Amino acid sequence: MVSYPDSRQPFGKPRLDLLSAIRPLLPVLLLSPAISAADPAQDVRCRETGFSVAAEQRDAAAFAAFIDADARFVGATVSRGADEIVAAWQPFLTEGGPAIKWRPQFVEVLEDGDLALSRGPYRLTVTDQDGNVTEHWGTFNSVWRLHDDGVWRVVFDAGSPPTETPSDEQRALLDSDLEECDER
Repeated sequence: MVSYPDSRQPFGKPRLDLLSAIRPLLPVLLLSPAISAADPAQDVRCRETGFSVAAEQRDAAAFAAFIDADARFVGATVSRGADEIVAAWQPFLTEGGPAIKWRPQFVEVLEDGDLALSRGPYRLTVTDQDGNVTEHWGTFNSVWRLHDDGVWRVVFDAGSPPTETPSDEQRALLDSDLEECDER
């Protein structure tokens, strides 16, 4: 092999320096593992938790921000669209009304990454006029759609009647905070 002291090939052509060749691509190469390491299920889990926190804090505007414009919430009746859904949820969003809290126990995202299901326990807490507190438990199901802006919004929501007895795991889930969502 012939070595050229001035790092040049014969006839004045520069030798290909690998670092120089990939330098413009370094930001993309360095970010690619982070992009591929993104966990859409965790993103949905955090969105679902944030949705509940908005209801827990009785923040109607924040609650509405999680709802897809074409959403359907199914209960005793069907509520369509964010405005109708927020109106139907006013008892939970008004100070003095029943309190509700939920957390996703299961999250599944379709392979194409655009649709997800979250399911888990919810706790409804009611305080009567004498100050007696009663808890009611059930299971919710939410379907989330990933929008072009990269934000997951709920498109379908339904739950069981609040007549279930929660497991210890479900109680612990609602009593815990998901710290990994604080950074999202």
